[in-house]
Amino acid sequence: MSNMKYSNKTESNYDIKAAGSDTKTFVLWREIIMAYVSPAIMAGIGGLVTADKGLQIAALTTIGGTSALVALMLGLWLHNGGGHKRWIIGAPHLVVIGIFALAGASLGLLAAWVTSGLLEIMIPIDRWTWVDRIWIDFPLSGFIASTIVTWRWRAAVRTHFSTKGEDKK
Repeated sequence: MSNMKYSNKTESNYDIKAAGSDTKTFVLWREIIMAYVSPAIMAGIGGLVTADKGLQIAALTTIGGTSALVALMLGLWLHNGGGHKRWIIGAPHLVVIGIFALAGASLGLLAAWVTSGLLEIMIPIDRWTWVDRIWIDFPLSGFIASTIVTWRWRAAVRTHFSTKGEDKK
């Protein structure tokens, strides 16, 4: 009985569940955690292999943090109305993912530009090594997080719509 209540609550909150099951496939907090952990682990391993302390620190800060922030913003937008746009659901899967990946990378570039500009104005320190990294970290993290979140969200929406269509027949 409690599982039934949980399933109904999940479906009403997210409007997305797996076909033929009571488990949800797209949950925002899980996507945010995975958006942080996945690139942070990969960059951390790269930092260990190359013995690059800067990359090891960036893995936990600029790389993982930017990915989590992009996943949060995109997931909230998709959940709160952006995902109800007809072109997002109707367009080919790879086209939608490509558009969002480019948008994520562009927002990452914009964030790097704003961050580096503000830091130079507010705190005039000769050279911050991690500020040079954000020109790569922010756009790449935005690209990866946008791709993963859009891919998983789109797959969950397609499953949900195909399940609803079968129920009506």
